Amino acid sequence: MGGVPSTPRNTGGDDVSVSEYLIATFVGEKSFPLVSDFWNKLLELPLSSRWPTDRVLQACELFAQSNGYTRHLAKLLIHLSWCLQELLQDSDAQSPVYKKAVNATYISSVFLKHLIENGKSDSLEELHLSLDESEPVPHGFVMDQDIQNFVMHSVLSFVGSTEVSPNSYVLHQELLNFMLVTMSTQLLSGPSPGPRDANPFIDAALAQEKSLVCLAVRRLLLNYISRHRTPPNAKSYLYSDGDSQGILERVGSAAATFVLLPLNYLVNNSGGSKNPLAECSLHVLLILINYHKSIMSDESMTDKSDDNTTSESVSKLHVFTSGNTFSKALANARDVEFDRSDVEGNAHPAGPHVRIPFASLFDTLGMCLADEGAVLLLYSLLQGNSDFKEYVLVRTDMDTMLIPILETLYNSSRRTSSNQIYMMLIVLLILSQDSSFNSSIHKMILPSVPWYKEHLLHQTSLGSLMVIILIRTVQHNLSKLRDVYLQTTCLATLANMAPHAHHLSAYASQRLVSLFYMLSRKYNKLSDLTGEKLQSIKINLSGEDDGVSEDLAAELQIFTDFLRLVLDILNAILTYALPRNPEIVYAIMHRQEVFLPFKNHPRFHELVENIYTVLDFFNSRMDSQRSDREWSVQKVLQFIINNCRSWRGEGMKMFTQLHFSYEQESHPEEFFIPYVWQLAISRCGYSFNPDAINLFPVPHPVEKEIEDGREGDELEGKEKVQELNERRIVFDP
Repeated sequence: MGGVPSTPRNTGGDDVSVSEYLIATFVGEKSFPLVSDFWNKLLELPLSSRWPTDRVLQACELFAQSNGYTRHLAKLLIHLSWCLQELLQDSDAQSPVYKKAVNATYISSVFLKHLIENGKSDSLEELHLSLDESEPVPHGFVMDQDIQNFVMHSVLSFVGSTEVSPNSYVLHQELLNFMLVTMSTQLLSGPSPGPRDANPFIDAALAQEKSLVCLAVRRLLLNYISRHRTPPNAKSYLYSDGDSQGILERVGSAAATFVLLPLNYLVNNSGGSKNPLAECSLHVLLILINYHKSIMSDESMTDKSDDNTTSESVSKLHVFTSGNTFSKALANARDVEFDRSDVEGNAHPAGPHVRIPFASLFDTLGMCLADEGAVLLLYSLLQGNSDFKEYVLVRTDMDTMLIPILETLYNSSRRTSSNQIYMMLIVLLILSQDSSFNSSIHKMILPSVPWYKEHLLHQTSLGSLMVIILIRTVQHNLSKLRDVYLQTTCLATLANMAPHAHHLSAYASQRLVSLFYMLSRKYNKLSDLTGEKLQSIKINLSGEDDGVSEDLAAELQIFTDFLRLVLDILNAILTYALPRNPEIVYAIMHRQEVFLPFKNHPRFHELVENIYTVLDFFNSRMDSQRSDREWSVQKVLQFIINNCRSWRGEGMKMFTQLHFSYEQESHPEEFFIPYVWQLAISRCGYSFNPDAINLFPVPHPVEKEIEDGREGDELEGKEKVQELNERRIVFDP
């Protein structure tokens, strides 16, 4: 490509030679003024030639060398903004301006992406997002304005104000791809945001006025809800005449993995998403709402400890994060069907708000919760938007949302990422904080659960199924106790549900008692090992085993806490809901021997005492009738049901009812931003130079093949989430 002339020449000839000349001129050393007609020629041509990967790379490298002088990237971004502004005045997708806007968006994405992922400076000076002072500009154009602010304002205005239609679909898709490119500066930064991180386009997006941010958030959510299919006329990418397929033929199929995200890759690749606009909208939204800019302030303090000496000025640095307008817009989103302020007066602050159909959003999330991005969006809404959380809790069809989550947790050993499991469990914990939720899920009866293979679940309540899956999740992870947070989250959710249990199924009751038995066996084993180790240390009088004994003691303490928590769960059911749960009484009576070793245990006896109060009550009544009949399972259960009517709870010791709540850490972006970007790269087909990524570890290709990637996912996810979430679950006495 370097062999083609970089100065104007006769543009006559076929489209291929003209397009080659124009691209060569664009990446060349000659600077064309902002008002030059060159830009119209560049953006109006269909550019239908096929370019292999090496020529695209060569063009990008030449552009990186010349852009500092020509400032062609800045000028192209300005022309993109002008095209979008013109389209806002005239939305005719058949107009030449529409074609120019698509071309400008795509060309900007190709070369901007190369500059970002191959940047040599931390401040991204290679972008040169400014014009030379001598640059002639049209009347009314503000010379010293931030170009990144100018273009992001135009992009968000178009995205937020223009409906997606078959004619506008291509431009909407390409603008979202462009936003991914501009925000990919985050991939260059470390996992912990710092004040020196350069993210000019994201900062510009967050600096827009509230009304524009609300429009953009609304459109991204509506794109996700609507799930537009790629229209047939988008396959040619541009509405060009004849058989020409548009800009650089999307650089040809061979270059698809190098140059951003060609639409024909999304359309024709059988492994791609069926709803690329919805997927891209979701990931752009997740990146925006989780971004937090670190700001460093320099406060001068004067030391006046000695009045006779000269005051010394001391500089003190503070690092804090700025607010996120996109996150606030999502948190304040309201249902179009119901505006709470109409009923409660000033329930919300005045000003623009995102108005979306909560019913459609609920249904879409329920349909897509097997996808990690959908779980993150649901988490963000439940955690930050009280209106949406309230809407979810009053829905009478909670199975729409819970069944996909429970099924995914059931299949979690089959290539489900650790992060996805964590987020689903956190969602369940958040929901379980509400007593009405805990009550309502036991009233919904499921005719069958075909995907549950270990046991036939027939006419099981949704609440019983949730108990079964949470216990199963704990049991499957007991052999991998490295993951304490996962176990704690499951047990905390069960503890929140326990006082509201209603007709817990026989299988769920059996699994709960079996969970206690499994934990008790592990506890006893660790207790014996700890005792033996301490005795060995005393005999040897050596400190060599101190580390081992400390690890054993720490693990023993963890299982002590788990065991007490399960006993608390059983106590809560027996104390507050025994008459409604005869099956749990039957399960405890059937396995009462498992509680005997803890009856006089100093750490557990007070909790086990209530269980034996229940056992004594029912055993004594059964003993009085034992000689008169033969006891079958059905007769024992019927006996328990009959005697539950006379149960008054006499002799039961009342403990504080446990209630666990979820609290987000002060810097959640340290977990969510790397996680969201990994999803965007893996799900959107977005490629980025792995050697330039500092935001998260990029595994070597060989590492990806180890056990289908499961080991890496478990360890990496566990380290990330546990580091962030050790204090996320809060006990409310």
